[in-house]
This record gives sequence, C-alpha cells and structure tokens, in this order.
Amino acid sequence: MRAFVFHKYKQPVREADVPEPTVGDRDILIRVEAAGLNHLDERLRAGEFTAILPYKTPLTLGHDLAGTVIRTGAGVTRFTAGDRVYARPRDFRIGTFAERIAVDETDVALAPTSISTVEAGSLPLVALTAWQALVEKGNVQRGQKVLIHAGAGGVGSIAIQLAKHLGAQVATTVSGKNADFVRELGADVVIDYRTQDFETELSGYDFVLDPLGGDNLTKSLAVLKRGGKVVGISGPPTPAFAKAAGLNPVLRLAVAGLSRKTRARAKKLGVSYEFLLMRASGEQLREIAELVDGGTIRPVVGATFPFEQTAHALAFLATSSIRGKAVITGPDPRA
Repeated sequence: MRAFVFHKYKQPVREADVPEPTVGDRDILIRVEAAGLNHLDERLRAGEFTAILPYKTPLTLGHDLAGTVIRTGAGVTRFTAGDRVYARPRDFRIGTFAERIAVDETDVALAPTSISTVEAGSLPLVALTAWQALVEKGNVQRGQKVLIHAGAGGVGSIAIQLAKHLGAQVATTVSGKNADFVRELGADVVIDYRTQDFETELSGYDFVLDPLGGDNLTKSLAVLKRGGKVVGISGPPTPAFAKAAGLNPVLRLAVAGLSRKTRARAKKLGVSYEFLLMRASGEQLREIAELVDGGTIRPVVGATFPFEQTAHALAFLATSSIRGKAVITGPDPRA
C-alpha cells in the first residue's frame, strides 16, 4: 500500500510501500479519498512533540480523512461498507497520508452530505479543536466576548463560525487582506495584526483561542476580564494537561516549568490559561456534521494537492499562508 512516511525525526517525508492496515473487531477500513494537511504533521516530523506523543518510526503522517468504508470489523455496529465517512484517527493510530487506514469506529462519523469529499476531509482536526476549545473548555455562552487569533487559518475560520453559532461577539486577528473574508465568516471586530496592537485595542473579553503561542499568548491574557480564560493549542502545556495525559513524574515537572511564567501571569491578572491537545471524537463529528448540513459551518479549502505531491504539500504548508485548509486528494484506486 502506498503511503507517505518519515523514517527518522527531522528527515523528509517520502512515499513508501507499507503493510496493509490490520482491521480489529471495532475498526473500520476506509479508502482515503481526501486528507487534510495540518501543521501538527510537520511539527511531529520535526520532533516537537516527542515528549507527549512519542511515536515510533517509520511513521505515516496524516490526521484528517474523508473517504468510503471498505469493510468493518466483526464488532462494528454503526457503519457498513459503502458509507461515506470522515474522521480524525486517535493519537498513535494516525496515518491518513495513505491509500487506506483502519480507524476505531468511535472516531468516525458519517460525512456531511451537503459538501464535497475534499471539504469533508478538511474538517475533522480543526473542527474538533474549535469545538473542544469553545464548547468544552471555554463554555462560551450567548453574549460573551470571544477573541480568536489567526481567524483566516484552518482552526480560526471554523472557530469564528462556531463562536457566532454559540451567540458570542467575535473579534479576530488577521492580515489586512483577509479582513473582508473573516467578516463574511461572522467576525464582528477585525484587528489587522500588521498595523494594530490587539492588546491595546481590546479589553473585557471572556475567552481567547490562541493558536500562536509565545508573546501572542502573553498579550492575550491582558485582554481578558477577571475570570476569563485563554485556551492555547501551540503551548506551552500545563501540569493539568500532563496529569490528564498520564505523563511520568519527570515529564510532569518539565511541563510545569514550561508554563510556569504563563500561569503565574494569568493568576496575577485573575484569569486562567489551559492547553488543548485535541482528541478524536466521532460523537462530536456527528454534531459538527449537523451544523455543516444546517448551514451553520462551512469548510474553507484554500489549496488542494494530488496524493503524489504530499511531501511538497507539507513543505508548502510550512512556508505559506492560505485561507482555511490545504487538502490532499486520495490516489486513484485504479492506479
């Protein structure tokens, strides 16, 4: 089976012939017809997450898929061959940059019917990230003020739409060229990060979603009202995350050191900071599919690449800025 793998951390991704997936009793074998590209793929290859996601190599990358069920394990009850599905396979079972993949049925949902396979393949990771940040961790309510950074990106473009659905007033940061685009998605306040300082222009916010980290995270704490919360998806991870992830005591101590300054700053301001590493959830994908088919959320695909150009596409993602998501189209099964 054809797949794109890397054999050692920091080495390039290359096409390789890998074994066919093993299909367990609760697994679904899916023909991958579209696979979203995520910065997480490149960061894994670069070795940034080896402490909390210690993958063994060689590793097939890819965290998103849309495709067709080929067959199911003996214990599967929710899906049958021929179903059109989408999924974010759980950690340590990723590998959607391949012709086929076996996925636990609880990570899978029927794909939205109102969008294309490519659009469905763009959604799982970013939509789950937005859902788990805004709904689970943020508990965003009607009338609250929400700031979403990088609103034209993969996570941001979905998070803006979800926040508006939840009834929030939404601010976002983008380059000036994307101002009209994010307004169309529902943003009420648009900050051009190249010419404006959001820290001085915004205040009294209930929630911030920060995919950037670093100074941007520190400044985000200052725009919150007391009791507000920042959820970061680029780090630094927190002791609460380390405990929930079951990391050993040495790693927990290291993680605590990484986020100590951020947590201290948050405490001084009377706000809080949480780190999110999203998890797979077929149940949440079913709810998201309903929002898509109801017209509440629309995926944004800024670029597509054929399967054969997966390595090039990953390099492109690392050096370019696109609206929404880039997607790999699956190989021709007749090839």
